Amino acid sequence: MALIARCAAAICSLFFFACSSGNGISIPDDVRGEMRSFVIGLSDYARSKNPDFIVIPQNGHELVTMNGEHDGTSAQDYLDAIDGGGQEDFNYGYDGDGVPTPDDEKAWLKGFLDILESNSKQVLVIDYCNSETQIDDSYSKNDGYGYITFATTDRELSSIPAYPAAPYEGDNENIASLADAKNFLYLLNSAHYASNAAYLAALQGAGHDLLIIDLYYEDGVTALSSADVTSLKTKSGGGNRLVLAYMSIGEAEDYRYYWHDSWRPGHPSWLDHENPDWEGNYRVHFWDPDWQSIIFGNDGSYLKKILDAGFDGVYLDLIDAYEYYE
Repeated sequence: MALIARCAAAICSLFFFACSSGNGISIPDDVRGEMRSFVIGLSDYARSKNPDFIVIPQNGHELVTMNGEHDGTSAQDYLDAIDGGGQEDFNYGYDGDGVPTPDDEKAWLKGFLDILESNSKQVLVIDYCNSETQIDDSYSKNDGYGYITFATTDRELSSIPAYPAAPYEGDNENIASLADAKNFLYLLNSAHYASNAAYLAALQGAGHDLLIIDLYYEDGVTALSSADVTSLKTKSGGGNRLVLAYMSIGEAEDYRYYWHDSWRPGHPSWLDHENPDWEGNYRVHFWDPDWQSIIFGNDGSYLKKILDAGFDGVYLDLIDAYEYYE
């Protein structure tokens, strides 16, 4: 059962935490509520600067109900704070690229995605495939559900897919809102491009309705300028599009501008140990005000840099970090 799989994963994670943390932290009773509050506060701050700013969390969609069940009371304040939801591995990639997601797990995920849809929130699906046949299947199935799709064979998200040759249902119409988008490009890793100019040129040459990219180039320090971002808001064939910035809020990354060489688990107090699956990514006590102040709420924050660069919104990762602390 899907629930058993999630519980097993949580047990493994807690075992690792118990053996290696040693920070003596106090975990809040309701870590899901803490993550909801984090996202709501972030959204309120962004919309105080730009009322049309888009906020999309990736994964962790059990947060849309108060008890994390399909039939639970809607977490309306949280739903009001977001504009959509991104879901990885909905059809493919569940346990490795090209691996079909088990029917029970897919049904579990779909129950929450349907809640998003019923609240007029756009669902974005990222499927990690290993063949053109799977890519076609991903687009077809998700289209039937009313979701928009990015299907790729590149889990590193480092390239514009060669297949399909043109964006799914692509056209040159203006994209004024998330509801107008029929497709999107998710590209975070610019390391394979020879230069920053080559990276920008590749994005400018894409015809997708929506781009999800990093604020920073590969070095994690050099940010896109507002002129760079503006240059990406026109599709290759004409027509305006939306550009969102990726931002991880559930882990700290040691290649980001905010990182200090002196940091180590426990120092600062909100920094936990390194994620064993992702080198350079560290668990954080995301409920801690000092971590949240790095993310939003002041002129030096990560989100303010995204706003100043002129992005249309933010795409939030590691929303499901609460699972680790449950």
